[in-house]
Amino acid sequence: MNLHSIGYARWCNHVNGVNPSPLMREWLTDTMSLTQKLMIRSSHFRVRRLRQERGLCLADESAIVELPRRACVQEREVLLQCDGRPMVYAHTIVPLSATASDWPFFGTLGERSLGTTLFGDPRVFRGNLQYARLRARHPLVRRAYEALDGEDPAPPLFARRCLYRRRNGVLLVTELFLPAIAGLAPSQYAQAQ
Repeated sequence: MNLHSIGYARWCNHVNGVNPSPLMREWLTDTMSLTQKLMIRSSHFRVRRLRQERGLCLADESAIVELPRRACVQEREVLLQCDGRPMVYAHTIVPLSATASDWPFFGTLGERSLGTTLFGDPRVFRGNLQYARLRARHPLVRRAYEALDGEDPAPPLFARRCLYRRRNGVLLVTELFLPAIAGLAPSQYAQAQ
């Protein structure tokens, strides 16, 4: 059975496992807020919420969020846009066992940035980044394709994910870097500091 066809990805603990270009390596490994980084590189940054509702977690998500099998979770999907161009497709899940005190802001984000909230809360603990190249059959690549109104995002797409903890709750953020990101050089941020 082809694991890619049922929603699995090969997640690596080191970026070398996905063999990125030097430019993509910078995007994948930078530990600052991706929202902040994109805001610096655009005149108009926007979080476009695609959906936020209950759904079944993906096959390659259940173990990392400490679920014994695929189960219902709260999902949030957004496009991060710079000057009207989608740069990142982001997918976030929170197990239903999480309480309002674990993630009090999650249900009311609307089109506000999750990253700004996570990086601004001292009670949030960030785990290690994992990396993958997601192929066309992966559900998140298909969802990104739909969000781009059928514009082919040219898979495989580089992706990273990170598990966050706050109180007793966990939250998993997966970010897919869309082709337009190549036009935004991340090393410019270091020069602006």
